[in-house]
Amino acid sequence: MTRRYYVESLPENGGVVNLSKDEAGHAIRVMRVQIGDAIELFDGKGYEAAATIESVTRKECVCISQAKLHVPRMPERVTELAVAMPKPERAKEMVERITELGVSKLIPIIADRTQRAPTESVMSKLERVVIEACKQCGRNTLMQIESPIKSSDYFLQSHDGRLVIAHQGDGALSMRDLLVEPKIVAAVGPEGGWTIEEVELAESRGFQRISLGERIYRIETAATVLST
Repeated sequence: MTRRYYVESLPENGGVVNLSKDEAGHAIRVMRVQIGDAIELFDGKGYEAAATIESVTRKECVCISQAKLHVPRMPERVTELAVAMPKPERAKEMVERITELGVSKLIPIIADRTQRAPTESVMSKLERVVIEACKQCGRNTLMQIESPIKSSDYFLQSHDGRLVIAHQGDGALSMRDLLVEPKIVAAVGPEGGWTIEEVELAESRGFQRISLGERIYRIETAATVLST
């Protein structure tokens, strides 16, 4: 399989591309690329390009790319997830999975029962996880991760698409009800669950309860289920 590397921009008709410090380090020290090796570059905006390693030093890796092609590899349905983030290691696993499944945007939620909001350091690491997941699965459009936001502020925002909140209750939707929806905006609560006040606010703003089944899932599992 051709190795893939992320770059912030690709020349329209091909040309010289310098890998970033992180990507060059991985290519040189981990993958041990050699001059003449064929690789693939992607820009996180839906474009990719075939390329060849032109030169390698201890810290720099220069490529020559061909013309870029628009190959987003995204599902037809748009999915946005608002999630009360789990602990960092579990959050990393979740971000890997939902990136692979094609989620377009992740909004970290600070819920009433959130014990610890994600730090800037954690958020920075998760953005890197997105890049690595895209490299692995062939996705060319990076999943957007927004800044953490309080649940009340999030629910008061305007949202377009089918709005659902993962919470049991009479009349709750099932996953089957979402099969034909072109866009889904789904909210997943913390380990202790949403408070009644949060659920009522969400419902007042157009969110509908959705049941994920009879079992109780971890946050990252619920997010993955809603991504499929």
